[in-house]
Amino acid sequence: MPMTTPVQLSSNSSDVRSQPQGVTIKTGEDMARVQVTCAHQSGLIYVVPGDRSWVCSDELRPAHALAGFFRELVALKDPRVESLLREWGLYYRSLPLDSDAENV
Repeated sequence: MPMTTPVQLSSNSSDVRSQPQGVTIKTGEDMARVQVTCAHQSGLIYVVPGDRSWVCSDELRPAHALAGFFRELVALKDPRVESLLREWGLYYRSLPLDSDAENV
């Protein structure tokens, strides 16, 4: 049975919409769909087990895959990627894990 974790980032508008607005994560066995929708754009990000994302549970795989992807994307230090992220107002910073903090 899929688990849905909605993260509503929209205003409290009373508009009736055909799609949920904001970020909605639907996880299932071996796949998750991250729907990102606003009045101007809408899309789905599919997250499946991969060479580097298989270590987490189905429910946590989207967080694991997106954090790892952005960490490695930013680490490329590619001016095209940096420019594109800046144009969209996106910035990524890795945070220490709880287990890292305990070992300090």
